[in-house]
Amino acid sequence: MSVSSCLSDKADNETTNITNLKERKESLEKVNKYLVRTENESINNYIRRHNWEMTETGSGLRIGILQEGSGQLIKKGDQVSLEYETRLITGDLIYSSENDGLKTFIVGYGDVESGLEEAILLLRRGSEANLIIPSHLAFGLLGDQKRIPSRSSLIYKIKILNNNN
Repeated sequence: MSVSSCLSDKADNETTNITNLKERKESLEKVNKYLVRTENESINNYIRRHNWEMTETGSGLRIGILQEGSGQLIKKGDQVSLEYETRLITGDLIYSSENDGLKTFIVGYGDVESGLEEAILLLRRGSEANLIIPSHLAFGLLGDQKRIPSRSSLIYKIKILNNNN
């Protein structure tokens, strides 16, 4: 009788643990959905306040092309140089080419935020664009450990100066 009681208690504990894990997972999913929803609302409010015309990609990147460049679209493996301003959604200037130098990188090698790479692949040399990069395409939960706080949407104003294959 004590053996079956022990087995029954063990089964009950396992069921309780599985239920607790499921409840925690559901709770975390709710929090994450709430955070994504509020970030999207903040981004959409920013776009409305500034009267920007933007297209949203499937990943959540927003792009507004101010001036079309010339030549072929930039592709993975191209080296690009940008004039840029990076701001928080509050409008605070974080980084700029004027203060920090041009941003130069090879597309597709992960040297910049994934949202910036995604946008660059939609542009040509000489293109100018406004970008809004949600936190999951920028520096995510950690920020950049320098000037960009955790979970920050980034506003980029860019001009592609150069791209070389």
